[in-house]
Amino acid sequence: MIRITIEPARPLVPQLTAAVEAIRRGGVVAFPTDTLYGLAVDPRSETALEALFALKGRNADRVVALIGASLAQAAEVAEIAGTARRLADRFWPGPLTLVVAARSPLAALARSADGLVGIRVPAHPVARALAEACGHVLTATSANPSGAPATSSPDEIALALPDVSVLVDAGPSPGGPPSTLIRAVTSEIRLVREGALPWSRVLEFLSTPS
Repeated sequence: MIRITIEPARPLVPQLTAAVEAIRRGGVVAFPTDTLYGLAVDPRSETALEALFALKGRNADRVVALIGASLAQAAEVAEIAGTARRLADRFWPGPLTLVVAARSPLAALARSADGLVGIRVPAHPVARALAEACGHVLTATSANPSGAPATSSPDEIALALPDVSVLVDAGPSPGGPPSTLIRAVTSEIRLVREGALPWSRVLEFLSTPS
């Protein structure tokens, strides 16, 4: 494991070179988000996704969430239109994951059986900088062995997942609940999981004229 300690006062992208190189080689990188730490691989690569599932001890039939550096990057791999676009414009960057139709660049293992994917733009500068430096969206499944509690501590990740290629240590992440998960495939949205973004705030926003 290579451990990178981030210096917030310095430009972020140059500090992430080792992490970007690891992802390009098919490795797994642990990194902070605006909730918990996540694990990043290239979701366009079946081999990288298989390595991720093996590291976590997780079944490949469970789709992992993705993050992008921006709405534009997220839209390269996901259909974000209508109500989904309105929610993204309002709550991204932030702890809202939209379940929408996937686009073709994604590997089969990154999509659900019905062709959907969960994606968001996180409100954490390191997470966005990593996706920006890679030039494509990344996985963001929680950085823990399957069945173990998710964590906001890079030290706990180093102990629990010593086989990650690179640990991007930006100190403890904010922690708290995971992102709120909303299915927004059509104009009718459905709450899948309430998390850091209250469902009531989403409903209040959607009740106002656009």
